[in-house]
Amino acid sequence: MVIGVLKEIKPNEYRVAAVPATVQEIVRRRHEVLVESGAGVGSGYSDADYEAAGAKIATTDEVWTKAELYYKVKELFPQEFKWMNKDKILFTYIHSNAHPEETDCLLSSGVSAVAYEDVQDKNGRFPLLRPMSELAGKGGFLAACYYMQAVNGGPGKLLANVVGVEPPVITIIGCGNVGLGAAELAASFGNEVRILDVNMEAMLAAQKHMPGNVSFLMSNRANLEKCLRESDVLLNAIQWAKDRKDHIVYREDLRMMKKGAIVVDVACDDGGAIETCRSTTHDKPVFHEEGVLHYCVDNIPSAFAQTASVTLANSTLPYLLQLAGKGFKKAIEENKYLRAGMTCWGGKLTLKETALKQNRQWTDAEELIKTW
Repeated sequence: MVIGVLKEIKPNEYRVAAVPATVQEIVRRRHEVLVESGAGVGSGYSDADYEAAGAKIATTDEVWTKAELYYKVKELFPQEFKWMNKDKILFTYIHSNAHPEETDCLLSSGVSAVAYEDVQDKNGRFPLLRPMSELAGKGGFLAACYYMQAVNGGPGKLLANVVGVEPPVITIIGCGNVGLGAAELAASFGNEVRILDVNMEAMLAAQKHMPGNVSFLMSNRANLEKCLRESDVLLNAIQWAKDRKDHIVYREDLRMMKKGAIVVDVACDDGGAIETCRSTTHDKPVFHEEGVLHYCVDNIPSAFAQTASVTLANSTLPYLLQLAGKGFKKAIEENKYLRAGMTCWGGKLTLKETALKQNRQWTDAEELIKTW
């Protein structure tokens, strides 16, 4: 199969779907890899690096035209819609539920598509989200370190344990991959780290691997209010359902926070778990609400593009090889975890979340594969 590795066009997106090491593995399976010229530059890889791994460097039009499987990082943008058709396979972070125009394109074109973010493993977890979630959590904490500096407009507090100074308090909402990634880094700096969650089993499991300066609290109103008053950083790691109207942290709650405190929302759900949050970009990453600085960049891992690209490529490669080696239908039929990530096929929407949010007809993938 001919696999096309595209250069991302989203502003400030420097990741690439395949790095030279994974290209070499794909080529060893006798597939042809076309890499758009400059696709890996933002992650530190030259065209020559890809050629040495066995790829062919091609123009934008050549990759889109000749590739049978499009291997990307981010969702489709309008200028990319024209390349979709029923003979192509799209494998990337699609996020169709948040992009109705993209969904229109996917369905009208008849393209076969699998979204990284919806692929599951045997435990019901999301293995292609995990590496980016960990990086986003750690990157969110590093952003707080940056904006705490006086030279960057902050109160001049070092988020670390310094002799003679009371250690800063970092509160993290959520004990998943994002939260634990942030906690690992914050704890290693010597901060007092508090993790709020409602899942006791998840917190008990995490406690076994965390140092003593990380405490785990049930996410209830009393514990939240205490943390709001005492924290230097409040980091949200909880994704919020799009149809929910309630919040964990309301606008008026910010008035409890001490002067100079920072909110970091890694989930970046507009009006989500934290009512005052709205997604931002690396160009304009912060804003103030109720006197509290908010950092809500929606693609934090891109700031660490090489690390992110390597971990993402390593995670997606086994699934990519299944799609390329077996073809879309057989790969989907044989792997129910990959099937969970199928967004659409032949103009039929198979992702229930998108169907519900956008009021579209949904086709059950389990039923579809019996008849296609």
